[in-house]
Amino acid sequence: MSASIASLTLHSEVLDEASEGVEQFIERMGLNAQSDGMPRIAGRLFGYFIIHGGPVSFAQLAEELKVSRGSVSTNARMLESIGFIEKVTMPGDRQDYYRLSQSPYVRMIDGVVARMRRMQTIVDQASNSIPDGMQETKQRLREMQRFYREARSSNELLLKKLSLTE
Repeated sequence: MSASIASLTLHSEVLDEASEGVEQFIERMGLNAQSDGMPRIAGRLFGYFIIHGGPVSFAQLAEELKVSRGSVSTNARMLESIGFIEKVTMPGDRQDYYRLSQSPYVRMIDGVVARMRRMQTIVDQASNSIPDGMQETKQRLREMQRFYREARSSNELLLKKLSLTE
């Protein structure tokens, strides 16, 4: 076998391995999302964008992931709402495209911190409005307040660390 044919064969094998690895990663991301109570397709989209970045259209995503465009649309909107991907336009094209957001992990943690702040407000308001005679309830609310205070503080520290490294 000539050197050029051997090189092409080796290159083809590497591409096949890469393709298999990519497919496994995307599928595992879907399974992991599903085990966390999220839609499997959202996890697969998550994995897809980590690998490919984008921009990519709904039609391309549906074809490559072998899912319906409606499923892509629903799950892409969810990932967009948490800051992982963003909608972009292409000059002269009316289709919607998505790509991995800049600093997606920072944006995701920022969203977590915002949700924790909202939850803290809800718990604080409940604690203030529950009568003092409901001591067990008050104790559970204090535990919940502590949880959100500590979780928010830890995530704010993580956010600072991630923001400094980018």
